[in-house]
Amino acid sequence: MRENKKEMQVAALKNGTVIDHIPSDKLFTVVSLLGLEHLTNNITIGNNLDSKLLGKKGIIKIADKFFTDDEINRIAVVAPNVRMNIIRDYEVVEKRQLQLPDELIGIVKCSNQKCITNNEPMPTRFHVIDKENCVIKCHYCEKEQSRSEIRLCE
Repeated sequence: MRENKKEMQVAALKNGTVIDHIPSDKLFTVVSLLGLEHLTNNITIGNNLDSKLLGKKGIIKIADKFFTDDEINRIAVVAPNVRMNIIRDYEVVEKRQLQLPDELIGIVKCSNQKCITNNEPMPTRFHVIDKENCVIKCHYCEKEQSRSEIRLCE
């Protein structure tokens, strides 16, 4: 093999979704958010791979699975600037940089212990008021939280 030839660290995908540029410390949170442990599809997970952008990164490749915008945008809560590629017949047919949606339902736990969502069996609902800095506001008690304060629902 020639010295200047680069090797792929993860095998190519025929059809499916590639989620790339995941911060290494958030990789398994993303796996959990997407419920990948319940899929029977072929899934490749790489962690601590070299990245010019992040230093080290995680990557997930899921064969024959295409996520809805709602499913995939949830990961922007914990891992901003993640990139998603749709693969068909070994070719990238769509590339997207993920962004926070305008509203988060049933994803984030309210930090206000007196909030109705912490005392009644109901889903949480947050409005994203600052997408760049990930500041969210509870629909019910209006408590604001920043990314560092966010805790995911169990």
